[in-house]
Amino acid sequence: MLSVEATGKNVEKAIENALFELKAPREDVDIKILDEGGLFRKARVIVSISPEEEEKYQKREALRNQPEPEDVLEEEPKEKETLEQKLAEEVDAEDEVAEELPEEPKQEAKAEKHYQKDDAPANDLKKAKEFLDGFLAKSSLTGTLEISETEEEIFANIVGYSDIIGYRGEGLNSLQYLANVYVQKHNRHAKKVRIDCDNYRKRREESLIALANRMAKKAERTHSSVKLEPMTANERRIIHTALADSETVETYSKGEEPHRYLIIKPKN
Repeated sequence: MLSVEATGKNVEKAIENALFELKAPREDVDIKILDEGGLFRKARVIVSISPEEEEKYQKREALRNQPEPEDVLEEEPKEKETLEQKLAEEVDAEDEVAEELPEEPKQEAKAEKHYQKDDAPANDLKKAKEFLDGFLAKSSLTGTLEISETEEEIFANIVGYSDIIGYRGEGLNSLQYLANVYVQKHNRHAKKVRIDCDNYRKRREESLIALANRMAKKAERTHSSVKLEPMTANERRIIHTALADSETVETYSKGEEPHRYLIIKPKN
C-alpha cells in the first residue's frame, strides 16, 4: 500500500490520518489535496509514497508479509522495552540526585584549585570506564567496551550489543547523558564523554546527509517547503551543514525542544 486517500476535519488532520495509515513520515510522501473541506464536508487528500522512497517501502511490505519465528515475535520486543525502561528510570534517578546535591563546602572548592592537571584526564577516564563497566555488568549485556581519550574528550565505543542504541539513538543518548552526569559529579570540569555503539553515529550521520540531499531535491521539485521530523540539536546541525552551500534551498529550525524540527525551503 503506497497510496492512501484520507479525510479529516481539515487538510492537516486528513494528512495526519493518511500518514498514520501509511506508517510513513511526512518527508517520505507526496500530498495531493482533493478537497479543502468546508462547513458541512470534510477535507480529502491523497498521500502517496514519493517515487524515490518506493523501493524502501516495498521492501518493508515484503518483510512484513514474511512469517517470523514465534520466539522472536514474543521475546525480542520485551528485551528492548526492558532496556529502554531501565535507561529512562536511570535518567530520572540521576536527575533527582543532581537536584538534591548540597553546595560543596568552601574547603573542597579550595582543594580543587590544587587539583593536579596531570591527574585530571586519568581520573575522568577512570570514572567514565567505571560507570560504563558497571552499567554493562548490571544490565547483563554482552557487549565489550573500548575507551580512549584526547585532550578535549573521552570516547567510548560499545562493541557487539547494538540493541542499546534504541530508536534513532535515544538509548545511546540517554546512556551518554548518564555517563557525563556521573563523571562531572567527581570533577565539575571533566572532559565530555561521547559514546558510540557499533559505529552507529557515523552511519546515522551518513543517513542524515542522504536525507538532506533527498529532501532538498523534493523541495526543488515541488517548489514547496519540506518539514522534517523532530531531531536533536546535533542531528539538525548535520543537515544544516550538509545544505549550507546549496544554491537552491535553505534550512531553518522551528519549535521548542525536544520537539524542535527542521524545514528545508526553496530559495526561489
